[in-house]
Amino acid sequence: MLSLDLHAHTRFFHGHDRLAAQFDPYGHAALAAVARRRGLDGVALTNHDYYRPLGDPVGEFLSIPGIEISTTKGHVVVLGPDPPTRTEKGELTPEEAVELAHDRGCVAIIAHPFRNSTIRETDVAFDAIECNGKHPRTWPLVREIARERGIPLVGGSDAHYPIEVGRAYTRVDADPTPESVVEAIRAGRVEPEVAGGSLARLLQRGYRRIHERKGQLTDSTPGVGTPPEG
Repeated sequence: MLSLDLHAHTRFFHGHDRLAAQFDPYGHAALAAVARRRGLDGVALTNHDYYRPLGDPVGEFLSIPGIEISTTKGHVVVLGPDPPTRTEKGELTPEEAVELAHDRGCVAIIAHPFRNSTIRETDVAFDAIECNGKHPRTWPLVREIARERGIPLVGGSDAHYPIEVGRAYTRVDADPTPESVVEAIRAGRVEPEVAGGSLARLLQRGYRRIHERKGQLTDSTPGVGTPPEG
């Protein structure tokens, strides 16, 4: 059984692609170091709209290739042995993102369904839905969607800084290969977990303030928002 954070980023910022090309290997190494200290067996590299192969930074630690696609309805995490290396923000529909993932032997996961996303309102055949580490209060709502759709739940921290990694993660009954992880997700051999403790509570307060400032939260339903334009 593996403990994997299935949604993590190697960079602290959006845009600035030339800077990212230089920074990503260092961000990857820091992410892996913190993840190992927290008892994780690996992370999925899911940068926004691009995938850059970085290899495994340390022995016996799994870095799963991935990408977070910004579709017309919100974000989709694609994981597997051969994710697309580049997508254009707001260009693909959710259906097209799923088709692209499956064509490349990957799974397509609904990311943070209650933050800047209306993907949960579509009838697209996703492989799983994410319990996002930044919005644990939405997890009962996410579990209900999973039951209605008959798809597995996975967990990911959505870490943009190494300190965030492992805030949420997934227990996966698989061998330590991207292909085996894909198979396990499709078969439902997964279970999301959320970390507790004082650090987790501090991070949660910080997430809420940031997303409130961005207008991505409402008073009635935590984490609900419409997808960004463009």
